[in-house]
Amino acid sequence: MKRVVALMALLAASAGAAAEVNFITCPVYRDTDNGRKSGCWLGEDPASGIRYDITQSAAKPDWNFAVLVEGRVAASPDDPCGGAVLDPVRVSILLDQPCTRHMIPAEGFKGRKYVLPKRNIDPLSVVRAKPQPPFATRSFRLFFDWNSDFIAYQREDHSLDMAIAWIRGAPVRSLTVTGYAATTPFNVSGQAMAEEKGMGQIRADHVAEALYRLGIPKAKIVTRNGGDGGVIADALADDLPQASRRRVEIVAEVAE
Repeated sequence: MKRVVALMALLAASAGAAAEVNFITCPVYRDTDNGRKSGCWLGEDPASGIRYDITQSAAKPDWNFAVLVEGRVAASPDDPCGGAVLDPVRVSILLDQPCTRHMIPAEGFKGRKYVLPKRNIDPLSVVRAKPQPPFATRSFRLFFDWNSDFIAYQREDHSLDMAIAWIRGAPVRSLTVTGYAATTPFNVSGQAMAEEKGMGQIRADHVAEALYRLGIPKAKIVTRNGGDGGVIADALADDLPQASRRRVEIVAEVAE
């Protein structure tokens, strides 16, 4: 039955109806073996009963805790894990909601061969391209998991790497780092979800500290709490509206 429901979700996606999928669930690990890192992560939407493949998330679940899943159903008929594939997908670990560990066998599903993620950054030994004039004020954004200020590996660290490469090579006069949080509640799987009021400032301070550690003088950096900045359109948030609310914006002003 779950395979039929998943197929219906896939057909809806291929017909152009790939609406955003948001739900909270205890993740399940499928023990597939297709080389390194090929095990599958699955999550079932409690409202629809649809089982989704959430393996494509850069940040992986922890099967000890529930996860907030945000994504869109992929149009591809690929089914390596036994669930409707979400791509793009973001997974946030909810540390205040414990789960019982749950692992299931491969059951004929192969999993995926490991490939480098799209936002994998080059080693520090690789020289970054220098920005070219004329220079003008520019902004950069980083997006975050739910109620977290962690700069995620192979996702937000990629955004930070792009920002710092430009900032180092441009005549930057000052940096304003503004943090935003999803403090206005929205309903997911019967839960009213709202981030902590101070999370925007915490995120801004964390990014400012990262910039300082990467060589930017503290005197050039100012942080702000932007509160709930609402939904924006940005491909770095994978065009997921709710995920776009959890962000930091770095505005780099250049010398005249």
